[in-house]
Amino acid sequence: MAAPALSQSSAPNPNQPAPHTLPYPDLGSGESRADRRKSYELSPELQRGFSAAHIREQQRRLDIALAALPAQTPGTPEAYVLTIALDSDPVFAREAREAARVLGARYGAEGRTLTLAGPDGTRDDAPHGSISALLLAISHLGTVMDGAEDVLVLYTTSHGMDLGLAYHYGDSGYGVLSPTSLKAALEEAGIKRRVLIISACYSGVFVPALASPDTAILTAAASTRTSFGCVAENDWTFFGDALINRALRQPVALAEAARMANRSVAEWEAKARFLASLPQVSIGPEVGSWLPAIEARMPRIASAPVGRPAFDEAAIAAATTRAGAAKPD
Repeated sequence: MAAPALSQSSAPNPNQPAPHTLPYPDLGSGESRADRRKSYELSPELQRGFSAAHIREQQRRLDIALAALPAQTPGTPEAYVLTIALDSDPVFAREAREAARVLGARYGAEGRTLTLAGPDGTRDDAPHGSISALLLAISHLGTVMDGAEDVLVLYTTSHGMDLGLAYHYGDSGYGVLSPTSLKAALEEAGIKRRVLIISACYSGVFVPALASPDTAILTAAASTRTSFGCVAENDWTFFGDALINRALRQPVALAEAARMANRSVAEWEAKARFLASLPQVSIGPEVGSWLPAIEARMPRIASAPVGRPAFDEAAIAAATTRAGAAKPD
């Protein structure tokens, strides 16, 4: 008897990324623990098991996306938006895609927006995020921007560690983006004016390295704290929902949006009885001389949040109740 044909509902979803099933490899080098930790400043990246066709397709997508970014208009400060999901858990791809729409509209950067994100369950149409793709994108932006006049708005979303941001694509891509490497890439590209929004656990480690008079940095957590909501099936992390999906849709200045988002995150964490993530905000003293002109382009009417809220009080309460019931007497 011939095997029954698979129904449409049981066929694999080509827009669903492969899950993480294997242990994360040790990417450090050196004899001592200190040497191995120091080696992560070089942002090691490992890719294995990708087919040649996959590699060619990703290079094609990245080349097309970079070539589509227009050169800046001389004498007119403009924003360029770059969003990236460095982990293949679909929540990050969904967040990076919507962040590009929100930030592009807020800073008048339609046509000057690039998203690096893998499949999110419904689509797989962008260059995938990786450390090398991010560094190539930053380098290319340096050739189309006026580094002293234009503004880079960078949004990264992924898991994190105290060494930096984790790159993790299924069981094929691994790496760590260090604060040192990100700083070097921005400086090499000559990009002086920056709004850097980093959503990940321990993302506060980026503040000391990247702070400058012309840099605004917002992070999801302090350097010693985790952030929340990074469940694969979610539409948003806590920080992404609070800042991107809510606060930055409002016609308010960046500093006020950060305060609004941080209050929301703190409230959600308190209700869920999570240890506070303590999002960080660092706005350099020169940012106020150029950011208002860029933010003057933001929509004057707030747009509505999209997707499922990251904080579902009823679901968290139910999970807590189930966990309590499972404990032995």
